[in-house]
Amino acid sequence: MIKLLTENLSRIASGHGITEVEIREKEGLIGDYLKKIEAQNLGFYKVIDDKEMTAEIRSFAETSSGKYSHIVVLGIGGSALGTICIVQSLSHLFKPSKLIVADNIDPVIIKELEDTIEFEKTLFIVVTKSGSTPETLSQFFYFKDKCEKAGLPVREHFVIITDPEKGLLRKIADIENIPSFEVPVTTGGRFSVLTAVGLLPAALIGSDTESLLKGARKIRENFLSEDPEKNLPFRLAAIQYLSYLKGKKINVIIPYAQKLIKFADWYRQLLAESIGKKVDREGNVVNVGITPVNALGATDQHSQSQLYNEGPNDKLHIFIKVNDLAPLVHIPNLYPDELSLTYLNNITFNKLIETEMEGTVQALTQNDRPNITIEIERVDEEALGGLFMLFECATAFLGEFFNINAFNQPGVELSKQITKQLLSPNHD
Repeated sequence: MIKLLTENLSRIASGHGITEVEIREKEGLIGDYLKKIEAQNLGFYKVIDDKEMTAEIRSFAETSSGKYSHIVVLGIGGSALGTICIVQSLSHLFKPSKLIVADNIDPVIIKELEDTIEFEKTLFIVVTKSGSTPETLSQFFYFKDKCEKAGLPVREHFVIITDPEKGLLRKIADIENIPSFEVPVTTGGRFSVLTAVGLLPAALIGSDTESLLKGARKIRENFLSEDPEKNLPFRLAAIQYLSYLKGKKINVIIPYAQKLIKFADWYRQLLAESIGKKVDREGNVVNVGITPVNALGATDQHSQSQLYNEGPNDKLHIFIKVNDLAPLVHIPNLYPDELSLTYLNNITFNKLIETEMEGTVQALTQNDRPNITIEIERVDEEALGGLFMLFECATAFLGEFFNINAFNQPGVELSKQITKQLLSPNHD
């Protein structure tokens, strides 16, 4: 079960905090906003019911079991960040994973990846919604060429995830008979983690994809409810929007769990690309946006918290608390006579990190820095699926609050066009 704890917002100065009355004044918008979201024919909250997709993924994973020592995802942005989060969250932190995500075109990544894998024992998953992303295509061409020169059948070492009909990758998959999965037309790349984009890699490393979807469905039920007591995504979005109106144009995402730091990375793209927009739906120049910053408790208590407590009061701090991080790990009392260490007597690492989070939260509150906490029981598939859906749905509501299209990315497209022009043989 996911909880949203917001009581600290009313404990700080009115110019920075948010009262329950202010939140309730927005609750009458839920029904209207849901109708507007539904009218956009968005697939991110519907694709989780696609039983045919999940059956195909399960079948492919079962057929592939034991065949590959490495699985390499070639993708960038929304085609990679969700998978990176899944691996970090659901795998052992220090045991090498057979799944590698090559999410950049830095040539060092390409060469050192090549040094790491055996091509005859590697499956490449090529992911791009459009089928024409230059970074992903360049990676695909490089490793496809390597496999072909080694005499390896491409269809046994590659799988493509892309648009069902359009794009170069779809054309290649159809012509060369390469196994493929679809990214639904109605689901944008940064909202695609609960499609084959994230579910196929998850299944291939043995994660419980059905539990991921189960967690997402629970939050989707909240999202579609007009009951403000149930609709956690709306409440989260309302707080983010009201905070923005009070000058909190930066959201700091602070999981107190090592396994969730990549979740903060995933959300960074979702929020920035969805809400940072030049114009509203009427074409008026508004230049709105919430800047996402990721932090990690307790690590960033020693790198960022000075700024957050005493610097500009322009941030909403969103903590993620995990009640059951791990089995209790006790801290030994090696120096019982040392009075300066009495606070560490007879406690666990679990208690220590929990208390450090509470100390950080209280310090921010005393300094009139708005903060909320999202609480989950443990880091597992069901909780992660719920977190994905919670933030995706909240982002959809934010689009309505700001009256902007949260599902396009014209700024990204412009940089892509310029890059292609600069690389063109005709460019002077």
